Amino acid sequence: MLRAVLLDAIEMTRASGVPVTIKTLGRSVFLTDSFPVMVMTRVREVGRKWHVPLVNRLLRYTQMTVFGIEIGRDVELGSGVFFVHTLGTVVGGDSKIGPRVRILGNNTIGTAKDNGCPVIDEDVEIGVGARILGPIKIGARAQIGANAVVLQDVPPDSFAAGVPATIRPRKKSDRTAS
Repeated sequence: MLRAVLLDAIEMTRASGVPVTIKTLGRSVFLTDSFPVMVMTRVREVGRKWHVPLVNRLLRYTQMTVFGIEIGRDVELGSGVFFVHTLGTVVGGDSKIGPRVRILGNNTIGTAKDNGCPVIDEDVEIGVGARILGPIKIGARAQIGANAVVLQDVPPDSFAAGVPATIRPRKKSDRTAS
């Protein structure tokens, strides 16, 4: 578990767009809400694996109460998922989120009809207030705009915006900037 937490800190620092140094690593660990949320999530995973009673539930309630984020028990978070703002974020069902995904806040990732949950590849950025619902796949390095409602697959290196979201390829300059 300690290896996973260290990897989370390193990948979270990378996801924030700065070079990984002792100083930037310290900022990610001590000055963000994302790191304690990820540590609690990793402890929850270990508690479920070893069938330790009440650990999952108590830490889930702590995440909801202190940080305002709800992460379901069957959610798979890749290393370094970076919750820029945790308040109002819900990740539910059996959603799978890849490494270094940046989630800006007040998002819903899951299902509305119990028909499956999203799979989000690495290095995706999800704007504030976005809703990603259903059995869809968000490709690597995609961007989801603020308040977008995504109900269909988003290919890699694409941009989704609107209600419901329309998808267009990202410009080459957009991809090299991030």
